[in-house]
Amino acid sequence: MEITECRAGDIEALERCMPSHSAEGSHAARFGRQRAGESTYLIPWLDGGPVGHAEIRWTGCAAPEVRSAQPGCPEINGLFVWPASLRSQGIGAALVHTAERLARERGIGVMGLGVGDDNPRAAALYARLGYLPTVAYVDRWTHLGPDGVRQEHADPCVFLVKAL
Repeated sequence: MEITECRAGDIEALERCMPSHSAEGSHAARFGRQRAGESTYLIPWLDGGPVGHAEIRWTGCAAPEVRSAQPGCPEINGLFVWPASLRSQGIGAALVHTAERLARERGIGVMGLGVGDDNPRAAALYARLGYLPTVAYVDRWTHLGPDGVRQEHADPCVFLVKAL
């Protein structure tokens, strides 16, 4: 497996393998934030195809309660491994380690990420990697349903932080 920063030519392959269903979380939007210098969009590749993604938001988590409690803390956002049969095989951990290395290279001594209350599997991974809970918050996001109608979501989450 190889992890690279997203390139413009990767967007089509990402959409084909892992279609976007939200405007903010679309591959093109994540790549746009990377081009603007706000983030780094990491893509793991296996056998020539993308098998997930994670975005390091250098500007931090958008939730006001997290920004207040953890000012200046970059966030790993949208960590995803696909297909599901590849989960628990080290791809997510490799994405986190890559994000941490990039933060250290920038002289940043902390990394954070949010995990939904309904995602104990991810929470267990992050705990194994040394992330500690700091603040509860509500992650608000939207996506387009199969009928093309925009759907709003509000998920209870915990923001976890690790000193690097």
